[in-house]
Amino acid sequence: MGPIYVFDTYAKNAAGRILHFDVVLLEKDPDQALRCAREWLKSIGEDGATVDARNCTYCHSETTVPPEMADEIRTRGYAIYKLEGCPR
Repeated sequence: MGPIYVFDTYAKNAAGRILHFDVVLLEKDPDQALRCAREWLKSIGEDGATVDARNCTYCHSETTVPPEMADEIRTRGYAIYKLEGCPR
């Protein structure tokens, strides 16, 4: 697997709680990162959460990928690295 691109993302759910997570992709594509963020939020039952291009921004790239994240990228096309306020 080549380099990965990390997009620092913040969403606000219907209750006003902030969800902070990284969207990890194989391409430096902000539109795809935003689509993936929304897809993931929907998959965890937070489809009412708001996230937009101002809250999903390219942060950095990495040359190595943890094995569990590589599996997630292969399976889903992206990975999520949960930070603050996200379900574990």
